[in-house]
Amino acid sequence: MAQGFETWLRPNDRGLHCVPGDFYIDPHAPVERAIITHGHSDHARPGNARVLATAETLAIMKVRLGEGVGRSLQSLALGERLQIGEVTVWLAPAGHVLGSAQVVMEYKGQRAVVSGDYKRRADATCVGFEVVPCDLFVTEATFALPVFVHESDTHEMAKLMTSLAAFPERTHQIGAYGLGKCQRLIMMMRQAGLDGPVWLHGAMKPLCDLYERLGIGLGDLRLVSDATDKLAGQVVICPPSTIGDRWSRRFADPLPAFASGWMRIRARARQRGVELPLIISDHADWPELVQTIRDVGAGEIWITHGRDDALTLQCQAMGLKARALSLVGFGEEDGE
Repeated sequence: MAQGFETWLRPNDRGLHCVPGDFYIDPHAPVERAIITHGHSDHARPGNARVLATAETLAIMKVRLGEGVGRSLQSLALGERLQIGEVTVWLAPAGHVLGSAQVVMEYKGQRAVVSGDYKRRADATCVGFEVVPCDLFVTEATFALPVFVHESDTHEMAKLMTSLAAFPERTHQIGAYGLGKCQRLIMMMRQAGLDGPVWLHGAMKPLCDLYERLGIGLGDLRLVSDATDKLAGQVVICPPSTIGDRWSRRFADPLPAFASGWMRIRARARQRGVELPLIISDHADWPELVQTIRDVGAGEIWITHGRDDALTLQCQAMGLKARALSLVGFGEEDGE
């Protein structure tokens, strides 16, 4: 008879601990050995002694954390298998941001997959999500309510291009998170036909430069600080916190936009003073979460963070064993 997963995968005050491998996945406090799913700061924290991740995630962590990235770094290619203690470990693409990976663990005939954050739709800046059949699937739940059905990327990009054509006298100031969303948004605009310069807040440049070094071409990028006029008719990408603040006053009648799955909620757009909400997310929406749970075929689902109540009930209605892990430290932060 197979043993329960709780005998070898245990949440504690540092995060999710794999006991027979003696490592943590995305720990929220420093540990001796950590496997990191991706570079967002609510998953990749400083201070761990040994860190294993994809090469791209390690590169992102070096840019964001500097010397705090970890004492010993080990990269693992997608699909490459590694024995850690009694556990066979490999990484599968998560489709969330560049370098993002699911952690696959095999132990005594059981396979558990920790998804990290993920999405199912295409993203030209990272490898797409891979369905890994498993016995236990540990899923995120950022948008785990039926109301969260993201619009198609094509639809949202058409809104932006229409607005650019309609308001050539205004600067389109788009709030976007610096890792993943910024670069994906630029790529989507290129694919939609925007071939002119895209202007960046200085905080966005280091990771855009890293993407370029890692082979993700983003086209003509320029710093707002180098502009010689008010950028009428131009696109500026900046941290969401700068929308409407003093920094925005340099632009020509700035038109505030925000690229986020949270823009599905109109009240959030109004609260932020957003005129052009763009429902563009790097997380799975409700249909994608439910479909993924069907696709992996796991009999047991653990839900790590986000809207766990509704997804727990959904899993139970599907005849699956489900529980919320209630791990602290994960949130919408800059991953969305």
